[in-house]
Amino acid sequence: MTPPTTAAPARDGSREFAVGSLVHARGREWVVLPDSTPELLRLRPLGGTDDDIAGVLPALEAVEHARFAPPSASDLGDQQAAGLLRSALRIGFRSSAGPFRSLAGISVEPRPYQLVPLLMALRQDTVRLLIGDDVGIGKTVESGLIAAELLAQGDARGLVVLCSPALAEQWRAELRGKFGIDAELVLASTIGRLERSRLYGHSVFRPDRNYVVSTDFIKSPRHRDDFIKNCPDLVIVDEAHTCVADTGQGGTRQQRQQRYTLLRALADDPARHMLLVTATPHSGKEEPFRNLLGLLDERLETISLDRQAGRDLLARHFVQRRRADIRDDFRDDANFPSDRHSREDDYTLHADYRRLLEEVLSYARETVRSADGALQQRIRWWSALALLRALGSSPAAVRKTLHTRAGVQDADSVSEADAIGSRTVTDPADDEASESADAAPGALLAPGTADSDAAALDEEDKARLLSMAAKAEALKGPAKDRKLKQLIDTVRELLAEGYNPIVFCRFISTAEYVKAHLDAALNKGAKSAKGGAKKSTGKKAYAVEAVTGELSPDQRVARIAALTEEDEDGEAPPERRVLVATDCLSEGVNLQESFDAVVHYDLAWNPTRHEQREGRVDRFGQRRDVVKAVTLYGADNAIDGIVLDVLLRKHARIRKATGISVPVPDSSENVMQAVLEGLILRGERPQYEQEGLFAVESPAGKQTADLHDAWQSAAERETASRSRYAQNAVKREEVAQEVAEVRTSLGTGEEVRRFARHALTALRGVAGPLPAEPNGFTLNSEALPAPLRDAFSTLLGPRHPRPVAFHDTPTAPRGEVALTRTDPVVAAVARFVLDAALDDRLDPWQRPARRCGVVRTTAVARRTTLLLVRYRFQLSLPGRDGVLRQQLAEDARLLAFRGSAANPDWLPEDKAVSLLEARAAQNTDRAFAEQRVEAILGSLESLMPVLEERGEQLAARLLDSHRRVRGAFRDVRGASGPGRRGLRVDVQGRPDVLGVYHYLPVPVLDGTTTNGEAR
Repeated sequence: MTPPTTAAPARDGSREFAVGSLVHARGREWVVLPDSTPELLRLRPLGGTDDDIAGVLPALEAVEHARFAPPSASDLGDQQAAGLLRSALRIGFRSSAGPFRSLAGISVEPRPYQLVPLLMALRQDTVRLLIGDDVGIGKTVESGLIAAELLAQGDARGLVVLCSPALAEQWRAELRGKFGIDAELVLASTIGRLERSRLYGHSVFRPDRNYVVSTDFIKSPRHRDDFIKNCPDLVIVDEAHTCVADTGQGGTRQQRQQRYTLLRALADDPARHMLLVTATPHSGKEEPFRNLLGLLDERLETISLDRQAGRDLLARHFVQRRRADIRDDFRDDANFPSDRHSREDDYTLHADYRRLLEEVLSYARETVRSADGALQQRIRWWSALALLRALGSSPAAVRKTLHTRAGVQDADSVSEADAIGSRTVTDPADDEASESADAAPGALLAPGTADSDAAALDEEDKARLLSMAAKAEALKGPAKDRKLKQLIDTVRELLAEGYNPIVFCRFISTAEYVKAHLDAALNKGAKSAKGGAKKSTGKKAYAVEAVTGELSPDQRVARIAALTEEDEDGEAPPERRVLVATDCLSEGVNLQESFDAVVHYDLAWNPTRHEQREGRVDRFGQRRDVVKAVTLYGADNAIDGIVLDVLLRKHARIRKATGISVPVPDSSENVMQAVLEGLILRGERPQYEQEGLFAVESPAGKQTADLHDAWQSAAERETASRSRYAQNAVKREEVAQEVAEVRTSLGTGEEVRRFARHALTALRGVAGPLPAEPNGFTLNSEALPAPLRDAFSTLLGPRHPRPVAFHDTPTAPRGEVALTRTDPVVAAVARFVLDAALDDRLDPWQRPARRCGVVRTTAVARRTTLLLVRYRFQLSLPGRDGVLRQQLAEDARLLAFRGSAANPDWLPEDKAVSLLEARAAQNTDRAFAEQRVEAILGSLESLMPVLEERGEQLAARLLDSHRRVRGAFRDVRGASGPGRRGLRVDVQGRPDVLGVYHYLPVPVLDGTTTNGEAR
């Protein structure tokens, strides 16, 4: 066996073990980690992971300095041996060289533009940043990168994410799956368990732990003070725009004020890092925007942003980019769709449906006009509007609404009635109640204090309501519900084009109704995806599911997983699927990996809601280059016409012209009210042409024109402000330089994919295609070496699906593998390959990577030697507290020279790397190959000064990169930055030569090579 290391005394003969040095203890080799002391060593096995770290007491156990043994000339591999060994080594790094300390330990490969907020954060002492990038750009990844880096550097001890309770589980999954950060959920449903498990007299929170917390739960006085006192020093606030007060009425303003009070108290600690995340930092109101900025720096609340000093200050704390900005700056590295194709599909009402609409309109006029007093009139107005909106949605929604008590009936004042009605019937901007707003609002006026005559509905009124409910019931199905028929046709067309759509509905009852009829229509006599008839197994050709607010957040995730992931028996998900959902899924949920089109079955009465819906598929990580959005509307339904003309089409025109989604002005709800009142209360005429509603001389027409003018002005201001406050603190060239450093140190996702497939097939695994994932694959693992099979069983579960699916995604379903460097299975494969390369006792087939090789190839014209060299560095990173933190960095480099070792002609690094692609053109005699390698090995000591010099150069380069990403501790204006001193990078020990590979040119007939060199 070739020993991987040999015992060696320290250069100075001491018994002290420096960070990064190699030692022998407990019968194996270890690397000394930071935080070691002479009395207690923290050690990680050579090639091991952080899970294998152990503590060793040198006073009680034998610990010796070690040196990596050179390769053996007999350990010869093929043309792929060098690449496999290099990749196995790099995948195993968890403390890589490079400007960022955390990237080796995360599973997501960030796009270059996502590094901009990270670079901005690292140039601040206490990080205060507002990330306001557009929907779908990847703000979660951007904030996660910052959190992971601050925790890895030691500049943050713990993390808390404040978010909606519906998004808490997703945040926890993102932190764990992509960044390796385990966080505790703190919700109303978990607080009891957490309080029972704490020590008596202690808080649920600890400053050195990680949490995902419901903002609305923790803002209550009962928990707020304890949270503020024990809050970790890094806070991420999701949907931060909902935490500043606006001019809204009712409980919304009060809730926002409570959230703002919480954040203000957290921000008052000058040492606390805060990341505010929102796609709409400026909703057209200056005061809330300034309050948000004031959480970052109190000066930003009042400083003039029209002056250069104000803009410079803002530039340090605020990043906001459109997709067009990113495409212009980063071109092919955007990784989200290049276009969104939108269209409108119209339908006409069936005669029976139209008659019912006219009857409901007539009923609404009568009930509102006959009201006694202003409060009763508003209650009846909202009840009637609820009934009209339900009728526009579906017959099922009408029936549910007619059998549900009107929530607005509990109001004690006109303002309260309007607040309740607005929240339950319309879609007000930034309404945090969207989680539960998909329930039928109710139109039944049951007995109550505000409407005393509701108890005395005469028999005629009762019969009228029952008649309308019966007529609505008779309209169910595509025969008379032409909106449903149009949806079926639209969905079939999208499926035929290869799209998997999400159908958004306003009400739970509508979603369930649509799901049932879509399922029946699509699977009636359907063919399988391969064109054959359906099998008798009962499996449907098209999978259709519904997700509504009736489900808990966990249940929603489970139902989506059942639709998009393999089942417990390993059965693949259907290739064609449709998700029917309410707006409980319009924000925060990642659906882009499984869906690529959106159908608006019900028009939202707020354009922002449409943008949020479409943002579920049109976002970072979407594989399709073009996504689709289809809006259904009734061509002869006046209410649909009002919503389209007043709101949606104007919003679309502004977005197309500016590239910005500008929120509708606050006055939009008043305008909608005026226009709807003109429709509902205009008289008995059965005809209600839209032209009359929007005549300029009419009050509603004038209000609509004023709204559109205000909206256009807001768009122009937003365009100007984005140009004025454009991200300019970090230049594209800076990002490109750091991306190059990261990829040089860690490799790329493509390297991981190639390594996993090549290594596993070389180890007798049988690879096959993975449906819908050209870069993924499946693997039959039964013939793998026993230790690797055991690792698969341990990591994936003894009953994991077979064959094993390897996904080209940052995360993978349970029992499957993500092709990332941090996936446990990929890491196990890399460790096996590396360990096997160091152990020549194993069968040759179990050792796909070897430490030596001789290859005759047309890729070289002169004999060329490639060395795989491992370097270790000790980093001294100054924290903001002035304490130097010692960290380990590892690097694997390829060095190559032409000619003999006695007179080497060293090649540039890119030329050395290119040798990994060289392919053998002829076989090489084994005895001749061993002789060649033996000669090179005998010359390694003479090459060591060059290798050590290269190590010093790498240390200087690493030092420069760390200084560069931190702006040399200066801010963007060149003023003196945080006073951090002592940043150092030192090479630890001699470099380890892991591999020696010799490339020879192909000989020609006269006994020489192509350049005349002797064979």
